[in-house]
Amino acid sequence: MFTLTKPSAKAIAQQIAAAEKLPAAAPPLLTLNAGLAPEQHLPFAFAHDLSRTKIGQGPASFAAVRQAFRRWAMFDLGWVRVANTDAPIVPGQLVAVAAHTLGLWTLNLSRILEVVDTPLRFGFLYSTTALHVEEGEERFLLEFDETTGDVAYLLESVSRPRSPLARLGLPFTRHYQHRFARDSHRRISELARPMKARDIENAI
Repeated sequence: MFTLTKPSAKAIAQQIAAAEKLPAAAPPLLTLNAGLAPEQHLPFAFAHDLSRTKIGQGPASFAAVRQAFRRWAMFDLGWVRVANTDAPIVPGQLVAVAAHTLGLWTLNLSRILEVVDTPLRFGFLYSTTALHVEEGEERFLLEFDETTGDVAYLLESVSRPRSPLARLGLPFTRHYQHRFARDSHRRISELARPMKARDIENAI
């Protein structure tokens, strides 16, 4: 699962094809709407991470980050990216995430289990497959509060290392999990405002 070179388009396609017949390979610990239940007992070695930040204000901001989610922008972090960005956010969809850490590349396959798409909430819950260095579930959720106008981004995960190398380097694994959460919140916050005319002109 760890390589010295960036995964090629062919390698990505092969991994996605190999994962097509694989089910989600993690215990069901999260729900999309409620996350981890307070009384839920985590299996051995599982870690729980939860972060929620206000990222914007108003319906236009919510619409902007909803579109950013559909482009997988919350993974567009430089050292992490979704390799199959044309993948729709629908139940059953495979998501291939490429990461570059400590000079090594990994390509990790997860399957979307649940999706919510309403005027006030948008997001999904996915579970890792056997083609992932971690075992667990993660939910990504945007929320719009009609009363206050606040737009919030919630990220929650339960996981433990699946790969022997990830287990050996557990402190580094946890460091990069925390870094991903921080960077993802920062990235979505940057995209939470609708594009102004000058931004559109600069993008052309």
